[in-house]
Amino acid sequence: MKVLKSILVLLVFISATAFTFKTADSGYKIGDTIEDFTLKNVDEEMISLSDYEEVKGFIIIFTCNTCPYSVANEDRINALYNKYENKGFSVIAINPNDPSVVPDDSFEKMQVRAEEKKFKFPYLLDEGQKVYPKFGATKTPHVYIVTKNDMKVQYIGAIDNNSRNPEAVTEKYVENAVDALLAGKKIEKTETSAIGCSIKVKR
Repeated sequence: MKVLKSILVLLVFISATAFTFKTADSGYKIGDTIEDFTLKNVDEEMISLSDYEEVKGFIIIFTCNTCPYSVANEDRINALYNKYENKGFSVIAINPNDPSVVPDDSFEKMQVRAEEKKFKFPYLLDEGQKVYPKFGATKTPHVYIVTKNDMKVQYIGAIDNNSRNPEAVTEKYVENAVDALLAGKKIEKTETSAIGCSIKVKR
């Protein structure tokens, strides 16, 4: 009986430890320092965060061609670029979906979409799906605001409080966060729930 209890205690400990490790590895948290990455842009150029020498930070948005939530936010992403590029916060969009699962999220289709929507910001393909797991992104769209001087995550979540209808937005989370950083103030909401489609991977 004692042996059985010992085994059960050990199994519970192993399970709890495994869960703890899984949580710790589930992606960047607020205050974490991110790793640089290099991904291909729709113009065929390779883009790294280290290429941006003069910026104050990044608005990194995991998005795609096909998710209705992402499509509903494309004009808002363009607006973020127009508002903040000259203020030192660069928008970088990353498509995390596996194009073998969602053909309309292929690199070629990304090029077409970027041209149609006149994206001025980089639209990168996470080829091999190596970048989004490090961030812990789970949805499209999913936003991470990072400051350049320390490469730390300052905000994670949604663009605003109405992913489907821009006319119904009453709180602009990303704008509020970037405005606070530019003013040297504390961000009031550092995390919100990303609302969108799940990232598509091979099963």
